[in-house]
Amino acid sequence: MDTAQMTEAIDVDALYRRYGAMVLRRCRQLLRHEDLAADAMQETFMKVLRNRERLSARYPSSLLYRIATNVCLNMLRTQRRRPAVSADEMLEGIAGSERLEDQVLDSWAVEQVFAGAREGTRRAAEMHYLEGATLAETAGQVGLSISGVRKRLRSLRDQNIAVMAM
Repeated sequence: MDTAQMTEAIDVDALYRRYGAMVLRRCRQLLRHEDLAADAMQETFMKVLRNRERLSARYPSSLLYRIATNVCLNMLRTQRRRPAVSADEMLEGIAGSERLEDQVLDSWAVEQVFAGAREGTRRAAEMHYLEGATLAETAGQVGLSISGVRKRLRSLRDQNIAVMAM
């Protein structure tokens, strides 16, 4: 590569000042959550900062738009793969409660997670998330296929994410 093709390092500060609002709007549009959008915007500019020597700022708005879109899509994929609330954290908190008020509130929280869920779905969630059973083991115990267990757990998780977002 000759020197005419080499690019200067990108001025991330100038890009942030000029295009920060655009990147944040894109992140809000994709994530529909203010805090996650702010995190995605920061991650977008961190990626630019880490790679500023290799990136070309010939079309900066297109570059930032593409990076922001990829960051947001990765965040959405990660959210789908992981439950919003860690069962381990919830159990540790519940197990450590000594005050009656805390025990009542913890019991209520667990009931809210499973509100409206079928008994088979509740049992599948308990086995998989709390007891650490594999999807195959869970499916065998609750009388569903592995894909049926996945579908019920995803539905339960999506239902609770929607409730938490309200």
